[in-house]
Amino acid sequence: MEFQNLKEGEDFYLTEEGLMVFTASYLLKRGYCCESGCRHCPYGFFSKTSPIPDEKGGPSRTNK
Repeated sequence: MEFQNLKEGEDFYLTEEGLMVFTASYLLKRGYCCESGCRHCPYGFFSKTSPIPDEKGGPSRTNK
């Protein structure tokens, strides 16, 4: 999948700070986990510094 074919709102969105965040849909289409602690990782990977979502999807704690 090439960056030039990404669709804003479907594959990614921009934060208020101007950062590009991939959606879970895009990450699934990509087909593998990069183990970078992506905000919407559908593969269940959480880096040691990224928050682990609670049952409702919000941040609750951090891996140690």
